[in-house]
Amino acid sequence: MSGTGSKKSSMTALVVWLMFAKSLAFIVSLALPLLLVRKLSQAEFGSYKQAFLVIGTAVAILPLGFCTSAFYFLPREDNPKTKNQIIFNIVLFNLVVGLLAFLVLWISSGLFSRLFHDSKLEGFEALIGSVILFWLFSSFLETIAVANQEARVSTVFILGAQLSKALLLLGAAIFFGTVSSLIIAALIHAIIQTVVLLWYLQIRFKGFWFSFSWPVLRSQISYVLPYSITALLFTAQTDLHNYFVANRYNAATFAIYSVGCMQLPMIGILSESLASVMIPRLSILQKENNRREIVRLMTQVMRKLAFVHFALYAFLMVSGKEFIRWLFTDAYVGSWPIFAVNLTWIPFYVIMLDPIVRAYAEQRYFLLKLRLTLFAILVPGLWFAVAKFGPIGAIAVVVSTNLIEHLLVTVRSAKIIGFERRDIHLLRDVSKLAVAAVVAAFGALTIKPFVGSFKPLYVLAISGTVFVILYISAVLLLRIPTADERQDVLRKIVGLERVMFWRGPVQRVVES
Repeated sequence: MSGTGSKKSSMTALVVWLMFAKSLAFIVSLALPLLLVRKLSQAEFGSYKQAFLVIGTAVAILPLGFCTSAFYFLPREDNPKTKNQIIFNIVLFNLVVGLLAFLVLWISSGLFSRLFHDSKLEGFEALIGSVILFWLFSSFLETIAVANQEARVSTVFILGAQLSKALLLLGAAIFFGTVSSLIIAALIHAIIQTVVLLWYLQIRFKGFWFSFSWPVLRSQISYVLPYSITALLFTAQTDLHNYFVANRYNAATFAIYSVGCMQLPMIGILSESLASVMIPRLSILQKENNRREIVRLMTQVMRKLAFVHFALYAFLMVSGKEFIRWLFTDAYVGSWPIFAVNLTWIPFYVIMLDPIVRAYAEQRYFLLKLRLTLFAILVPGLWFAVAKFGPIGAIAVVVSTNLIEHLLVTVRSAKIIGFERRDIHLLRDVSKLAVAAVVAAFGALTIKPFVGSFKPLYVLAISGTVFVILYISAVLLLRIPTADERQDVLRKIVGLERVMFWRGPVQRVVES
């Protein structure tokens, strides 16, 4: 990375590299909790989750999305001086809010004992504040590389950050096995990432330290503010329930709850990949007022997502308990009811709304008002549900609130893009995929009594094999794949065979 000039990657290359990085980062990050639950007691794992809940919430909320202004302003600027001003403003903003967070935690002795029930984090306020300070400051590392259109560098940063964090935390768990050692490991990781960030900025934006500009700062704030409020509400919606449960129940119970609330990153990777392609395409079609093409594209995306979402939901509803036992051991089997409720959102999120919200700017204000309203309902709803029904009530309220938001935005979006009754036939394959998933789930369910005494991994392997065979068979019998899709799959199979067995060219094999 010598010099300031670098060859900029195309948008396609950027997406491919980021998908690659995020997929590998997911694999690396997945190993961490799986090993921690086997090394730490439930109470210790719960305290670990509480500490990193605070850190994660602070890092998500406090920057107010200010780093994302780099995506908008940097590509539009050719003047190196202005670019330096953009960078310095972001660095300064993150430093100030990080220092404020550190000072608040430093002087707030006993905060965690009031925030969490039966918490072992009392006395760690200053240490956790230090982690927030450095994590928040260094979080700009991935953002700046992407905004500067350096896909490969961003890939290195993402993987490096995940590896650094995983290795340090795993080392702390293996050699020390205490919550304090895990927090210290996180602090060391954040300091390393901060050093890398400063090194990168000094190379790419030399002299940025002396480039403060009030007019540029005001422009950045005015751009970020509307998005920041919406993002803050979203973070509150997704994090608040954890605080309600952690405040009312002990660390061991919170550990079980947090496992039940785990997300499935493979769903996120698929959705983000499709969104990265759809957002610019829908923006162009919206500018041309080509609503019919927008409807066609959105239903195509629903069809692609339904193929994965419906199958995953159906299989996990049948074998989710074994999935939990395999990943987190039998000690966390109590997470299954929470996980089952948490899975409810999967089939509904075949409807991708982000490209429409981005293409139609007026949508963001509707979304902001809707989230404000739902947040006002969420807080008393959580208070009542946790007191009356416990952890299962908390996740039920969160899932219900998110689904209400999703359905209301779906109805509004359908009206905006001009979805009509005559377009319902475009969703024919989506309904067929739902039938195929139900058939496959029923088949996997019938085999479970015969393998119920097996180890979780064997149950998953056997029931998963039955599910996949039945699902693919049902998809083919229902004639869901088009002729082009069948031919494309055939080409890929023949291509794989050619690579494995040194056959002739793909085209000749297909034609024969």
